Amino acid sequence: MTAATTDLPRPEVHPAVALWRRFARNRAALLGLVLFGAVLLMAATAGLIEPVDPLRRAGDPLTKPFIDWAVPLGTDQLGRDILAELFHGARISLLVGVLATLLSIGIGVVVGAVSGFFGGWVDDVLMRVTEAFQTIPNFVLLLALVAILGSSIEYITLAIAIVSWTAPARMVRAEFLSLRSREFVDAARNLGVSNGALIFREILPNALPPVIVYASVIMALSILLESALAFLGLGDPNYASWGNMIGQGRAVLRTDWYCAVIPGIAIVLTVLSFSLLGEGLNDALNPRQKKQ
Repeated sequence: MTAATTDLPRPEVHPAVALWRRFARNRAALLGLVLFGAVLLMAATAGLIEPVDPLRRAGDPLTKPFIDWAVPLGTDQLGRDILAELFHGARISLLVGVLATLLSIGIGVVVGAVSGFFGGWVDDVLMRVTEAFQTIPNFVLLLALVAILGSSIEYITLAIAIVSWTAPARMVRAEFLSLRSREFVDAARNLGVSNGALIFREILPNALPPVIVYASVIMALSILLESALAFLGLGDPNYASWGNMIGQGRAVLRTDWYCAVIPGIAIVLTVLSFSLLGEGLNDALNPRQKKQ
């Protein structure tokens, strides 16, 4: 009975379940997931904290934290509620991070896929363009784009995407160069599958795992770049963002440090969450690499 039982085949585990199990083995990744969940919760409940306008005056200027429970984290130099700005700032940070990441990944995937699939002069031209973008420091190019386009949140998001697409493009190109000569691609080509279908239906799904992992890096960098712009006074003043809070709080940093430190901690924890999530995704999607 025991021998017969052991010979029975084990039930197949769904790929999503297996992926989650590999991810859950990394405790740091679970911590990152918890931190990211907290940021999502802040963004989702921002309207409950301040349903009208987080930039409106809520009390006396520079009220210390935990003194007036109507404004638990105090107020800034204009009397605005820091807690309300913090929660609404989570929305702006996630919005900028997600949209900039999607745009940059989209540009990088198209450029890298076309370059790696066709090769030849197409590859040469696209890679020279990519290298031209990489020769300019990201933040310098970002400052130039914001100066040209403007400092609205939409243009800032677009500018961040424009300076972030080169790394995904090179990743996708490298994957396509190694996959385009595989047997499954040759078989599909012999069946008359078009180049577009070969690129996006046959090869691209197999080339995406490293790009998905790198997306967490772009998310973190997008939040940091938006914060850096706001710190320099180039952010969108019409929105409550963590970068704007730090930029405005630096004027009273010596006397009322909490105006800049509280949003700074929020940025650090959010960026840390993306870093830990990226590490966990890398372990889950590339288990063999970890064993090596």
